[in-house]
Amino acid sequence: MTDLISPQTETQGGAFGIANSLVGSVLLAVTAKDVAALERLLSALHPADVAHLIELIDPKNRRKLLALWKGGVDGDVLSELDESLREEVIGALAPEEFAEAVRDLDSDDVVDLVEYLDEGRQEAALEALDATDRVAVQQALAYPEESAGRHMQVELVRAPAHWSVGDAIDFLRSDIALPDQFYHIILVDPRMKAVGYVTLGRVLSAKRNVPLRDIVEDSFRTFHVTQDVEEVANAINHYHMITAPVVDDDDRVAGVITIDDAMAFLEEEAEEDLMRLAGVGDGALSDRVFETARRRFPWLAVNLVTAIFASLVISIFEETIAGFVALAVLMPIVASMGGNAGTQSLTVAVRALATRDLTGANLWRVIRREAFAGLMNGLIFAVVMGVIGALWFDTPLLGLVIGLAMVINLLIAGLAGVCVPVLLEKAGIDPALASGAFVTTVTDVVGFFAFLGLAAVWLL
Repeated sequence: MTDLISPQTETQGGAFGIANSLVGSVLLAVTAKDVAALERLLSALHPADVAHLIELIDPKNRRKLLALWKGGVDGDVLSELDESLREEVIGALAPEEFAEAVRDLDSDDVVDLVEYLDEGRQEAALEALDATDRVAVQQALAYPEESAGRHMQVELVRAPAHWSVGDAIDFLRSDIALPDQFYHIILVDPRMKAVGYVTLGRVLSAKRNVPLRDIVEDSFRTFHVTQDVEEVANAINHYHMITAPVVDDDDRVAGVITIDDAMAFLEEEAEEDLMRLAGVGDGALSDRVFETARRRFPWLAVNLVTAIFASLVISIFEETIAGFVALAVLMPIVASMGGNAGTQSLTVAVRALATRDLTGANLWRVIRREAFAGLMNGLIFAVVMGVIGALWFDTPLLGLVIGLAMVINLLIAGLAGVCVPVLLEKAGIDPALASGAFVTTVTDVVGFFAFLGLAAVWLL
């Protein structure tokens, strides 16, 4: 095919991603079974762009692409794929293709690829590794799923703490296998315990006779293999670290977690929190219809139950609404304002819990802040809606009722937005996944009850 465009990604002006024209050209090549065109279009792309393109096309063309482009999907591409697609893509590869793909990856990337595969495929991947790498991956898989040991890479550079800069440089230049990318040299004592680290920049800029101990970084700290990887990632971000040494029970260095992996993990966690707040779990655009519906169904069911509960509150005041029809017009405003205010507080609280910024030390201060913020906004909008309600229906008392209901609901929304996720976390329930339904229920019920209750007392 001679009419296909050359590989191109949307990188101008700081943007990134796959150009629509490239996707179209790849699909044309797949339809025409033009292997040469596929190779020309895809071989020059970054692995992240290849993975993105694979995610963008439909399952049928994805299978055709993988069948035609033999050997094109390497380990770097597999590492960049969305987790929901990895097993499908790996299943489409020939065993020797998959073995070749994992052979050149760092240990943490291999673990990330194989940890959720079935036993047969996992064994095939391990068999492709040399003995040292195989042991390292098996040991990592033995650690808890969200631990630092599961996510660390064992490829690192150690040096005795008594060495000089010259000793370190000669060692790095000797015939040894170095990691593809590393940022620190880990200093160890005679018992192989980590005592500090030095950056490559300081090593290269210092004189040869300078002891490594004299140029160690102040940010040095170690993390245990069983420590929660999210805690390690947050520490890397908090202390501006580039490398986090991971140690075993004897304080010996077992591996490292680097800043790129930590930031990728934090980004993934933030994305999961956002998706869960919307009640869609861990869904992705590449999910099939049934899988998408299955993920969303439980929280839609919960929302239905909470909506029925709010409707029951409304039914208590049927006679009130029938006697003053204007209430039916204004009810949604009170509930909507409360729901939005609750979502605002909820989002702040859930993210603060995830980043460990919201703790017992500042909990009451945050609760007071959100309550007073809700009260302040409630007073402002109470005046606005009070005037609108009074002028709209020519009933000043109606304006007072909706104004007071607005104050009450926004105050409760601020409190619920913080208290609900905190209580759910203490109960061992993911606040990002469950808080939304509970906060919405609270604001709907309180809003309807306050508005209709005040109306029943003052207007009838």
